[in-house]
This record gives sequence, C-alpha cells and structure tokens, in this order.
Amino acid sequence: MIIQKQGGKVIPQEKTSGQKFAMIAKTMQGLEEVLADELRELGATKVEPINRAVSFEGDMKVLYRANYCCRTALAILRPFAEFEANDTDELYNQVYQIKWEKILDVDSTFMIDSATSGDIFTHSYYAALRTKDAIADRFRRNFGRRPSIDTESADYKFNLHIRDNHVTLLMNSSGDSLHKRGYRQAVGIAPINEVLAAGMLKLAGWNCDCNFMDPMCGSGTLLIEAAMMANRIPAQYYRASDFGFYKWKEFNMAEWKSLKAEEDRKIGSLDFDYEIWGNDIDMRVLEQCEKNLQFTKLHKDVMLYNGSFTEQAAPEGRTLIVTNPPYGERIKIEDLNTMYEQLGNTFKNLYGKDCEVWLITSDFEAMKHIGLHPSKKIPLLNGSLDCRFLQFKLYEGSKKRPSEEQGEQA
Repeated sequence: MIIQKQGGKVIPQEKTSGQKFAMIAKTMQGLEEVLADELRELGATKVEPINRAVSFEGDMKVLYRANYCCRTALAILRPFAEFEANDTDELYNQVYQIKWEKILDVDSTFMIDSATSGDIFTHSYYAALRTKDAIADRFRRNFGRRPSIDTESADYKFNLHIRDNHVTLLMNSSGDSLHKRGYRQAVGIAPINEVLAAGMLKLAGWNCDCNFMDPMCGSGTLLIEAAMMANRIPAQYYRASDFGFYKWKEFNMAEWKSLKAEEDRKIGSLDFDYEIWGNDIDMRVLEQCEKNLQFTKLHKDVMLYNGSFTEQAAPEGRTLIVTNPPYGERIKIEDLNTMYEQLGNTFKNLYGKDCEVWLITSDFEAMKHIGLHPSKKIPLLNGSLDCRFLQFKLYEGSKKRPSEEQGEQA
C-alpha cells in the first residue's frame, strides 16, 4: 500500500505487484556512502545518501533483500504519509484521516517512535501520544475496539518524523534493529556495534582477498563480520526474530522464501584461501569469542590466540588489520598513552610492510602517541563517542618526524 498526498489529504492507494516506492535506510554517522553502495548492489535505484540515512527506491523484493543482506543498515523504513501540521490538534486531525484499517487490524499491536525538531513540536513524546490517540479513536469509531500499544514487540512499528511543520509517517519494515544479527551468544565488556564493525571493514577495503587480523578482538564482532563476508553469509542469516514486514498485508511469503533461498545459495561461493586471526590478552573474552564462533559455525575459519598484542605477529603475507582498542571510557586502562605507544611500536616492529592497519578511537590525545602518521582519518560515531577511524600504511621509514607529531591535530 502506498499513501499519497493529494489536495492536503492523505489518500490510501492499493499497490500493484512489482511497483517501486520510496524507502529510507537508517545507518550510523559516517557510513552513509558505504550503505549507498550496498543498496545499489542490491538493485535499489535513485540512491541518495542523507544524514545518517540513505533514501532510495525499489519494490518489495528490494525491501526484502535490503533487510536480509545490508550489513550497514540499522532499519529499512517506508514513508507512507506526508502532510503539514501547525499544532497538535492539526496533527491529530491529519493522522485521523488516514485509513489505518487498510494498514493494520484491531487485533494488531503497534508502537510509535518519534523525532521532532523546530519550534512548533518541541516534545516528541506528546506528538507521538497525539498520533496514537488519533489511530485509536479512528478504530473505536469504526469497530468499537482499538489496536493495543506494545513498546517491546509490536506487530507494527511506526516512525513519526516532524521537522518544523512538515510531518512524515514511516513504517519500520525491519522490526528489531538490524544490528541485532543474532549471533551474540556471549558479550564482552564493550562490544562494538555490528553495523559499525561491518562499516569499518568496508571502509578499510575488506574485499576478502588477503588475510585478516584483529589483535584486540574481544568477543569477536570484527572477526565474525569479516568471516561472514568471506563466506558470503547474509547479514541477517542468524536472526532469530521475524522482520517487521512479516505482518504487512502485502507481504508475500512465497516471494520472500524464494529470495532468501537465492541469497543463501551464495554461502561459501567465494574461494577464500586466506587466514583470519584474532588475539586478546583476556582469556575470558576469548572464550566468549569462541562461543560466538561456534554458534555461527565459523570457528574453523578463525584462529584465536591468547596473549598481549605486543607479542602477536600478523599472518605471513598481505594482511588487513582492523581493531577497536580500549578508549578509556568503559574499559579502564591505567596508562592509555603508553598503550597507544605500544600499539605504534607493534605496528612497526611486528607487522611489516605487507600489513595495513586500521583502528578506531575516541581518545584524540592518546592516538598521537602511536608515533605514526595516519594516511586517513574518517570521522565516525561509536554510540555517542566522537571517533576517528585511522589508517596506517606500514612501510620502512613511516615513523612520524617530531615536527609532524607536534603539529598533528585530531
């Protein structure tokens, strides 16, 4: 179903099979271009990166494929209503006009996530409450009953976005956030978000054509994401919960199963003849990592080592190294500057010119102690932390000169 705006009113219109419609894929700041490339590869058209999201067009097959395969998307949203409202009463009236009975049933459950900006709607919770009231009142008038609210596992998740007086309503086709891959059986102290990990790998150029190593692997998110790419395993292959689109009235189970089987047949199709290594000094988190690898059946593809990163050399041959060292935020290090200096020494003395190193950090002071000049600095957010994703190309004489070190800025 597509909801179109006509003469200031919102008019439901039945969708024909294969018809394209607009969608929004949400992501993390700094990963917009990476996600845009993913969507193009999956058949999306009119792809345009925007702030923390990508807009695009496609049919229901593209929507299914984006949910199942995109590694750097947090959610796939489908806009279905747009209108202007200058106060909460006008918002209520416009929402009330929508033929909600064509979207959900009285026995369905729903929830509303809201985000507002501007001077008109200053309380996102109240805007969501008025929207909920309008939906409930329309059902009460027509059916004598109303759908229930469920903030945990609703059948339908709606997003309400208001900027100044412009209102957009969107349906969340993903359900649970797409960063919840389903493979975490054990979690370390500060695990990196799966979407961020996949985005880092893509930004680092992980094309599965060399060795891969994470010298501070924790519970193994970067290792698992790298191994899934090398094995062509779809991002949501291990997902336990249903997608949001399962409840949609236009959902075609046969079409979905056919598409999923098509993607699953690609698993193992790449002749990956390289090594994936993980290392961590904490044996407890390595055991968690092993448990996660066992669950994904990727334990035979990944070698784990227990020890200090200062003592673990890289695999022989061309190797991509990507890691998420402690920032001193959730994991406390007595002397973070010394640790980063040790990282730099390890890069120079143990890895060699066949290695390319990437690391993410939010400690801009500590990163100066690495003693190497980064070839790239990509701004990323890890949760609320402003980070830099740093590339170090290792070659003889790459150590930073003192004058460079003094002038280096975050």
